[in-house]
Amino acid sequence: MMKQRMCDKKVLLVLDDVDHVYQLQALAGELDWFKPGSRVIITTRDKQVLKAHRVNLILGVNLLLHNEAIRLFSRYAFGTEIPIQGYEELSERVVCYANGLPLSIKVLGSFLCGKAELEWADALERLKTIPMKETQDILELSYQSLDHDYKEIFLDVACILKGREKEEAIRALESCGFHARIGLRVLEQKSLITFKSKPLGLDMYGEFLSMHDHIEEMGKNIVRRLHPNEPHRHSRLWIKEEIEDILVNNKGTKAIKCIKLLSFNLSGAKKGFQKMRGLRFLEMKHQCDFGCDCKDIGEDSICLLPNGLRYLSLCNCRFNCFPKNFQPNNLVGLKLKSTGFGQRWKAGEKVLKNLRFIDIRNCRLESLNVGLNTNLERLNLKGCWNLVELHMPVESLKLKSLYLNCEKLKTLNLEGAQNLEKLELKYCKDLVELHMPTECLKLKCFYLNCSKLKKLNLPRTFNLQTLHLDQCEELSELYVPVEFMLESLHLEDHNMRTLYLKRAQNLDKLKVDVCEDLVDLQLPFEGLKFKSLHLFYVELETLDLTQALNLEKLVIKGCNNLVELHMPNEKFKLKSLSVDKSTLQTLDISWAQNLDTLSVNLCKDLVELNMPVESLELNDISLRYTKLKKLNLKGCRNLERLDLENCEDLDLVELHMPVESLMLKNLRLDTTKLKTLNLKGARNLEKLFVQRCEELVELHMPVESLMLKSVHVSTPNLNRHVGT
Repeated sequence: MMKQRMCDKKVLLVLDDVDHVYQLQALAGELDWFKPGSRVIITTRDKQVLKAHRVNLILGVNLLLHNEAIRLFSRYAFGTEIPIQGYEELSERVVCYANGLPLSIKVLGSFLCGKAELEWADALERLKTIPMKETQDILELSYQSLDHDYKEIFLDVACILKGREKEEAIRALESCGFHARIGLRVLEQKSLITFKSKPLGLDMYGEFLSMHDHIEEMGKNIVRRLHPNEPHRHSRLWIKEEIEDILVNNKGTKAIKCIKLLSFNLSGAKKGFQKMRGLRFLEMKHQCDFGCDCKDIGEDSICLLPNGLRYLSLCNCRFNCFPKNFQPNNLVGLKLKSTGFGQRWKAGEKVLKNLRFIDIRNCRLESLNVGLNTNLERLNLKGCWNLVELHMPVESLKLKSLYLNCEKLKTLNLEGAQNLEKLELKYCKDLVELHMPTECLKLKCFYLNCSKLKKLNLPRTFNLQTLHLDQCEELSELYVPVEFMLESLHLEDHNMRTLYLKRAQNLDKLKVDVCEDLVDLQLPFEGLKFKSLHLFYVELETLDLTQALNLEKLVIKGCNNLVELHMPNEKFKLKSLSVDKSTLQTLDISWAQNLDTLSVNLCKDLVELNMPVESLELNDISLRYTKLKKLNLKGCRNLERLDLENCEDLDLVELHMPVESLMLKNLRLDTTKLKTLNLKGARNLEKLFVQRCEELVELHMPVESLMLKSVHVSTPNLNRHVGT
């Protein structure tokens, strides 16, 4: 019907609040239903509806900036663009509470319109405990459309897991029996949660669960509203005072599913958990400053935890060991961090057949036996510096991830872990024997830091993508597959003399750091994926990159013996080049037409640098402490920054700048032989620094330098300064 009536008409069609794909199929099924030039705008709470209908352009609704929020709020509260006198601070508090959400801003503006200052203040105090019903009702529409298990996941995130690293949250939710990955994906598509990237350290980033404050507030209100004054009947508990009262006075009920308790006092609460037969998630974390004692929770409290518990997390909680009568047969996830945990826990004797995730960090553990935990998928023992014995199952077919930071561990047998995907052995200083599986086809990431290990055999690890060998000072034998999928290789503090990588056709990044014995490096130039090469403090004398046409980043630092660097003789993709502390005399990058950053510093023998005829992408050049006599930058019309420091042999006649340097913003000249400097074409120059250029007598500046912010010219013989 729609197609027949509209196929010859140019239309603007707005479909608001669509929640099922069949609505789109009925109203805007195909592009040919409307005349070319038509526009269809769809709003929905569920991104999956748009994806299922193959919508080309999907845009999220951004939160308002502070100025936008103030303006919108003022329109509804005062009928003006800014707050009226006397209400500025109160308006700021309202906008801060709304946190950029247009719905909340409009609702609060309409509600507060015409009310006195005291009423505003009272309303803001009320919002701390009781959210606006009108806002909550609208936000809750997305929640009500969820399936039951997705609702449970949402409430867990809102009350307990907001702010957690994504993979950690997935493990917690999977421990509780949920299909966490698809569940979180559904919540994201419903705009109930987002994932934010945050640094984890060492150039690594992780995704963390995030949620708007009002959506979090809505989730917590759903949990509390049926029994607002009876917290012992709530399914999730996160308020310290309420939890302590329930535990100390033994008010627990089977309604309680999840508890998150921070900075607690549980004296006299030994039986507090006994009645919580529905408890599946327990996290106890004592907030303490560095160096202060852990909180004593007592073994009696632990052994009275309900058997239905599926996830247990204890942080900064002192207890010597798990009691023998502690039999958490349903436990799937266990996390212990800085617990003052005792010397031994023979987990294998408990036959915790459902245990999949063990995370024991910064504990005094000396021996761990997980020999009977055949369902174990992830084992993390970072910071267990005293561990000397680790008994793994004979067959660990489900083990996917293993992380060890154990200085005293001497041997490790992983022959039964054929399905390992990630293996991290850091700071295992005493490890001398590592037995890998004969076949480990799923291993993708391997990080090794073992100073005493002499031999590493990885014969059937064809799918290994990342290999990081750090401070393996005794490692002299490395056996890898003839053909493998390695994408990233990092070697640091090694005694290797030869590195043969010609068959690593998938290698994307190679970093070799402080391998002072390395004299022979053979790279996979036939592989089209090789893009990044970092060489720090190696003893190579020559480096042949003539076939590295796809190389995009090259960093060479501290290679004091490097005298020959051969670059391609045809156009190649290099974008960033950094050479520090080498004995190179010449450098030819005339074919590097895609270069955007060039840094050559402390190369005190460098006398010749051949630049491309045209370098339209090059915007940043740093040449410091070189013996360059000439430099041609005529083709660098988009140069933004130029730093020439201690290029003592550089003469004016041999410095060729572009006729127009419209993009040049920052210029530094220090200790050169320049006699005149013409910057008439640098009309957008912002910073100029010239010093110790004793032969400089003429400086030509632009007639107009409107962008100039900082000028430092300190040279004794300058007698002509033309321009502004």
